[in-house]
Amino acid sequence: MQEIKINAVSVAERFMKYVKIDTQSDASSSTTPSTSKQKNLGKILADELLAIGLSDAHLDENGYVYATIPATTDKIVPVICFCSHMDTSPDSSGENVKPIVHKNYQGQDLVLPDDHNIVLKLSEHKDLKNQIGNDIITASGTTLLGADNKAGVAEIMEAATYLVQNPQIKHGVIKILFTPDEEIGRGVDKVDLKKLGADFAYTIDGETLGSIEDETFSADGAKLVINGVSAHPGFAKGKMESAIKILADVISALPKDRLSAESTSQKEGFIHPVGMSGTAEQAEANFIIRDFDNDLLKAHGETLDKIVKEVMKAYPKSTYTLTIKEQYRNMKEVLDKHPQIMANGIEALKRAGLNPITRSIRGGTDGSRLSFMGLPCPNIFTGGHAFHGKQEWVAIQDMTKAVETIVHLVQVWEERS
Repeated sequence: MQEIKINAVSVAERFMKYVKIDTQSDASSSTTPSTSKQKNLGKILADELLAIGLSDAHLDENGYVYATIPATTDKIVPVICFCSHMDTSPDSSGENVKPIVHKNYQGQDLVLPDDHNIVLKLSEHKDLKNQIGNDIITASGTTLLGADNKAGVAEIMEAATYLVQNPQIKHGVIKILFTPDEEIGRGVDKVDLKKLGADFAYTIDGETLGSIEDETFSADGAKLVINGVSAHPGFAKGKMESAIKILADVISALPKDRLSAESTSQKEGFIHPVGMSGTAEQAEANFIIRDFDNDLLKAHGETLDKIVKEVMKAYPKSTYTLTIKEQYRNMKEVLDKHPQIMANGIEALKRAGLNPITRSIRGGTDGSRLSFMGLPCPNIFTGGHAFHGKQEWVAIQDMTKAVETIVHLVQVWEERS
């Protein structure tokens, strides 16, 4: 087995360059990508891929980056794609990110300089106990970092560069795909799988060092619109039925000790409100509904409808509409039909000197939908933690191991073909 030496400094510099580019997506936008600024990073990535010799690298009109690393073997090997998303979550600002490297972490609290109220504590971030002696990257305290998923982007880019520079490493054709809008559930809406031409894929979008994930939530989105009865507030007695207050009653009636994001863990599902707006006349809320079991997912949607119906009994003049739409489904249903994908991923982790951790994601990735679109796609770790918030962090050493894993993985596929 050939020794792989990844340049940790290069990985870190690449990552810190990318996080400074604001790529926050916007669920209220109807365009693709949802924000044009995502293309700013896409153009940089396409140019960098061209610069290392991938002649077909390009950014398309919808904000997707495609590229091909040619095979270095005469064997017939399945075409493998590595995928990460370029956008960052709307939950926290991604503008003017200032990455900070905390060298040689020794278990201390990390107080972020631009807001001393933002503190990373060992007691609250359990994975920090495994980072003693490592170099931790955080933002400065006023933004998220963007490790979700610019860590994955940087790792794929570094792996691509390494493979091009080391043609003695045997591998089949490798495809690279960077997507927009994953954080708002539209990451593969306009991907061109025919052009991509891959047989199997791996998203590099996970968390803890050594983890590989073959199971996600199944997910639905729900939109509730309340049509109330408006009246002048000075003369509203016996007339007004405020849509805002009706909606507040619905939210208040949701279960608090179960079926909520804040009260569930492991394989437990939930109904979670993610946005509200409105007036006395009309108000609306958006929900995400999640479970690993499709039958339970359907039941959660029915629970929400029952709660709304019960609340509406007190407001006979008002009406509502509840629309529930499928977002993605548990990818395990597909991946179990292709056991070699996980087996090869686990072998690559072992060759990188890691203890493979197979687990489920309480969330989703582009791989969830890609799997059901005909491109089976589990998820490999990036090393990032505390996604979507100002305490987000990643260790440089863990990112380096992710790059190493990708390089080992393409060799495993070649050897076993």
